[in-house]
Parts: sequence; structure tokens; C-alpha cells
Amino acid sequence: MDTSDRAAPADRAALSDRAALTDRAALTDRARRLAAGGGRRILGIAGAPGAGKSTLAARIVEELQERAVLVPMDGFHLAGAELERLGRADRKGAPDTFDAAGYTALLRRLRHPGGPDPVYAPAFDRALEEPVAGSVCVPADIPLVVTEGNYLLLDEGPWAPVRGLLDEAWFLDADPGLRVRRLVDRHVRFGKPRPYAERWVAGSDEHNARLAERHRDRADLVVRLS
Repeated sequence: MDTSDRAAPADRAALSDRAALTDRAALTDRARRLAAGGGRRILGIAGAPGAGKSTLAARIVEELQERAVLVPMDGFHLAGAELERLGRADRKGAPDTFDAAGYTALLRRLRHPGGPDPVYAPAFDRALEEPVAGSVCVPADIPLVVTEGNYLLLDEGPWAPVRGLLDEAWFLDADPGLRVRRLVDRHVRFGKPRPYAERWVAGSDEHNARLAERHRDRADLVVRLS
């Protein structure tokens, strides 16, 4: 990978320890320091499905007000019709059911906006179960992009360049029982019968969780929240 794509953290000393942080205010302060480092910075929040990544990311963006924008990895889900064509619909959420190269290209563009125009990113609509293009506007003067997803720390295949494009990466470590309950409840909330949701979580989601957790050592910080 071209070294111009590699992120350069603003505070190497602060990033050197991977001890768990449990205080939300401390996490917000850490993100605020990153945003104040000059230029465009990208904070990645990784973790297993159901760990609470999107909730944490949204709260940080809310606390930083107009200094941060959330760009979720889930916007790069392949469309349902494409998953059917590829024979991967029964594994939706696995690494090869995303456009990882497109996500990487967006991160590169976000690191180097190259002009005054905003960058538009996709998002995932859970009610539709589909990605929606152009859903997130990232103005050129926003100093911090927060991105979250399962596979930000993977070191293989088309996901490998992602870690090098993040100025800082956190791994959100959640209680396994709570995480599974959240996932089942989420599937039910969006229309899946509970027995189906429980089978899906025990199979596909937990397989993806184990994959995400195997790469946690590539994070700068482990986050554990009650």
C-alpha cells in the first residue's frame, strides 16, 4: 500500500496502551483531541455484531456536534438482489457480502477530500434491509469522520488496507450474553420471527463475531462499557 494512505496518529504516546476504557466522557475527550489534531482525521470503531458500535459512534458524533460525521461501514452491504445472484444471501453480514474495495476507496477520499465540495457516503436502511446511496453528507471542513463496523481490523483480502487508513481504531468489547440478546431483539424489531432470529444469530452472526474478535489486537484501544 502507498505510504501516503497510511494514517499518522496525532498522539502516539496516548495510543500506545490498549488498556480498556470504560468511561464515556473519557472516550469523548479522546475523540475530541483527535479532531483537534489538524486536517481530516478518521476514527474507526470495530467490534462484533451487536456490540453497540453504532450507538457509541452516534453518541460521540453527537457530543462533538458539528466537528464530526458518522460514516458506517454497513452502507457498503451488497444489495439483496446481488447477494441472491452470488448465492450469499444466507450469509448476509459476512466479509464477502460487502463492497470492501468501495469502502476503502471512500476512506481514501475522506482522508484527502481534494476540494471544497462535500463527499457523500451510503448508509444501510434496516427497515428496507438495503444500502442507500448518498445518505450521508461529509462537508469538506469536518475535522473528524467516525466510522464503525465489524471488519475494520481485518488484515486479509480487500479489508487489509482499512486499518492503515484509520488515525485511531477502537475495539468495542461487549458482554457476549448481552450482545446476543441485542442481536436477537434487533432482528425481531425489524420483522423477523424470534425463532428465526435466534437461529440466525447463533449461526451467521456468531461466526462473524468470532472473526471480528480474532483481530482485536490491531486496535489502539479496547473499550468496555456497562
